[in-house]
Amino acid sequence: MNVHTSTSSGVGPSGPPRRSHALTRSLIAAGALCLVVVTATPAISASASASRHVRVSANEQVAVLLVGHRVHRRPEAGSPTLVAVPARRPITGERTTLPVIKRATGAGGLKWLRVMLPGRPNGSSGWIAQQGTRLLVNGWHLLVNLGARRVTVYRHGRALRRFSAVVGKPSTPTPTGSFFVEETLQMPSNEPGGPYALALSARSDALQEFEGGPGQIALHGRDNLGGTLGAAESHGCVRLATSSIDWLAQRIGPGVPVTIYAG
Repeated sequence: MNVHTSTSSGVGPSGPPRRSHALTRSLIAAGALCLVVVTATPAISASASASRHVRVSANEQVAVLLVGHRVHRRPEAGSPTLVAVPARRPITGERTTLPVIKRATGAGGLKWLRVMLPGRPNGSSGWIAQQGTRLLVNGWHLLVNLGARRVTVYRHGRALRRFSAVVGKPSTPTPTGSFFVEETLQMPSNEPGGPYALALSARSDALQEFEGGPGQIALHGRDNLGGTLGAAESHGCVRLATSSIDWLAQRIGPGVPVTIYAG
């Protein structure tokens, strides 16, 4: 799964998603061992009440990290460091790819990027130096409507596909807000939630820890797990039919924005 620079295709895997033999059940039930972000600046609004209030841009910029980066509170080298983000993702080893919210030029002409961050608290962002990144254009965006229990796929600002989904039950709801895909992976055949999973930057608001992981949210299949499409019965993850997650896994790669709203 490699990110490519085609503006017509946007960010997405150029090959089949990588298989993860180390992935545990905790990702699918709402947890996996991924980066946990400490205190950071809130990014885009953490909630969206209806699809008509959710803006989907035709194209958005993402930054691929070529080296690990320190995230700063402000676009200044001397500003407090919030967290260190590694160059590669923990499950697949893919390059870390972060949506760019804003750009700035600091002292000495140093260029800075305000990027969305994975992990807690949900909706975090911070500033990284542009040096050591590769900027790409992404044309994909996923909207998850929890009320309608539906995933809508946008490409270049236009709705392309809609998929019925299983969402979080009332006691373990799917968190709302602005997130992104951290990595896309192929599940082992005996793993619940296959055949593919899109691991998100979102973390559960109800489960601070689940089976050893920090409660990471994913869009994934229903293999060895089940779930009724159109129902609210998961631990917070979004489950899709095999044909739906197959379609997504071949197109959606790291850095693609995912907006989850109540509907």
